[in-house]
Amino acid sequence: MLRAKAGHGKEIERMTETDYFIGIKGSGMSSLALILHDLGHQVLGSDITQYTFTQKGLEAAGIETLPFDPANLKAGYTVILGNSFTDEHPEVVRAKELGLPIYRYHEYLGKLIGDYTSIGVAGAHGKTSTTGLLAHTLGGIAKTSYLIGDGSGKGIPDSKFFVFEADEYRRHFLAYHPDYIIMTNIDFDHPDYYTGIEDVYDAFETEAKQVKKAIFAWGDDQWLRRLDVDVPVYYYGLKDSDDFIARNVQRGPAGSEFDAYHKDELIGHFKVALYGEHAVLNSLAVVAVAYTEHLSADLIARELATFDGVKRRFSETDVADMTVIDDYAHHPSEIKATLDAARQKFPDKEIVAVFQPHTFSRTIAYLDEFAEILGTADHAFITPIFSSAREKSGSVSAEDLAAKIDGGKVLQLDNMQPLVDFHDAVLVFMGAGDVQKYEKAYTDALTANRS
Repeated sequence: MLRAKAGHGKEIERMTETDYFIGIKGSGMSSLALILHDLGHQVLGSDITQYTFTQKGLEAAGIETLPFDPANLKAGYTVILGNSFTDEHPEVVRAKELGLPIYRYHEYLGKLIGDYTSIGVAGAHGKTSTTGLLAHTLGGIAKTSYLIGDGSGKGIPDSKFFVFEADEYRRHFLAYHPDYIIMTNIDFDHPDYYTGIEDVYDAFETEAKQVKKAIFAWGDDQWLRRLDVDVPVYYYGLKDSDDFIARNVQRGPAGSEFDAYHKDELIGHFKVALYGEHAVLNSLAVVAVAYTEHLSADLIARELATFDGVKRRFSETDVADMTVIDDYAHHPSEIKATLDAARQKFPDKEIVAVFQPHTFSRTIAYLDEFAEILGTADHAFITPIFSSAREKSGSVSAEDLAAKIDGGKVLQLDNMQPLVDFHDAVLVFMGAGDVQKYEKAYTDALTANRS
């Protein structure tokens, strides 16, 4: 039996010599693989051969990624299984034949966080951005391990804090019993699993009942206001009725700043190079957690000011005379927040939205909401719908959504000319599928056209 050091000098027992990840390129899976690698585990895994944005970190760490093959499995492996893979997957079948210990991703993470002061971040929207901001801020003040849903992960022996993203999909976050949790909002999403908003609320409240010390929740969310739990719930927001309040908010092209109060007590003045109202709220939640852990307001302010974002969340690139933004937004609330951020940073430029709908069930559920929000951009383009492993087809199309948007158009991968015709504008590519292939096709066409 091998042992690996974890937080506060404690040890995690390892029954085997190697951790093998099935689906290692998944955003959470790659993050966890990096953490275990940092903690001294032997790590390798399997996945598709197609390039994904998460594999850069795996390659930099020297973690081997193999094509799927049951022959990869060996005696002495502990298997960590990505949540999108069924028990019928050939590698899972082989692992069972060999009698290997098998953990689902969320099960393993749930065991790992027990050795730290753990802080989860849950919410229908804003999880990744808030987790990244919290990890960055705490990590600049004290030893902090973290798992972010953008493929970033860091395991630091003897860490005080473990910051992690807690995903509500299929109630996976019920594997976690954190010390603290930030809940950014409750909204209806994942219509392939949840039956409605009440079902989503039930999942969040069940998770909230497992929190050990305190919950930090957005005060404007009517569902979060209903939480009935035994630990304190601190609401954060812009109103005097909240426990942690952002006042004197200023938002401009350089970012956002505000004064943070706990009730009537001034905590300090904070600046972030982030955009949109949600950036202020996420930052305030981070301040609230750090304040509750008695960290210095000056140090919190210093670290917040140096955060430059997470992968695929308002990631900005300049190409020729254009600004290209890449964002994971795939729900109407997220699209609204992303376009709001673009308006704040680029108030004098045309905003062009390029949206790839993610799954047929979500597109059907939010067809009118998508159209309304995308219609607030100066121009809106819709790509063909991205089909997931669970949904290969549906009774809705990109044309259906585009037809509901005034001036909306369908964009095909083999014709980027409609986008190339724009000058000195901001193009916002949004989606949770492979919208980046449209972004690459556009930047290649733009570069060829302007050279």
